[in-house]
Amino acid sequence: MSIVLSRMSFLTRPWLVLLFAWALAGAVHAQEAPAPAPDVAEAPGENRALDSEVQDLKKDVVDLNKELFILEEELLFPANTQVAVFVSMDVGEFFALDSVQLRIDDKEVSNYLYTPREAEALLKGGVQRIYVGNLKTGPHELVAFFAGKGPNTRDYRRGATLRFEKSVGAKYLELRISDRQRKAQPEFEIKDWE
Repeated sequence: MSIVLSRMSFLTRPWLVLLFAWALAGAVHAQEAPAPAPDVAEAPGENRALDSEVQDLKKDVVDLNKELFILEEELLFPANTQVAVFVSMDVGEFFALDSVQLRIDDKEVSNYLYTPREAEALLKGGVQRIYVGNLKTGPHELVAFFAGKGPNTRDYRRGATLRFEKSVGAKYLELRISDRQRKAQPEFEIKDWE
């Protein structure tokens, strides 16, 4: 996702790995600690309690990771400088989407290649956030290039451009692909959600 921040699992964050390892080490150490000779009937109950405790720790780590991801996104992309670009598609009778390339102010910010499953999800009404980033206030230009199969299954590459003014606050833009029935051609437009 180029400059776009992708979701990172907790395993890619070293301090979370250490926290998780510390929690598991504590659970393993508690299991290995010498204890008075237990009755045969108590051993399965202790194992279940330990398993339950480990599962609770895993859940806590996942919940913490979720909260940290939200905080990270708020810190990296504050609402007053944030710009987000979404892709939507309707019908798809005249165009089968393969890829989208985004350029903001002559700088490539995203280049996304779609799987057949993702393109099908867009046709069913799905909307994809293809880019989120920061922009200074002022005038900007967004250029989007769409590639895929057009009418008669020929290779098709078209572009759309939008000049927009970024003010204080989040800016949302939508790349909309629709069918133009009269011309039997796909239409590509960029909508500014103010």
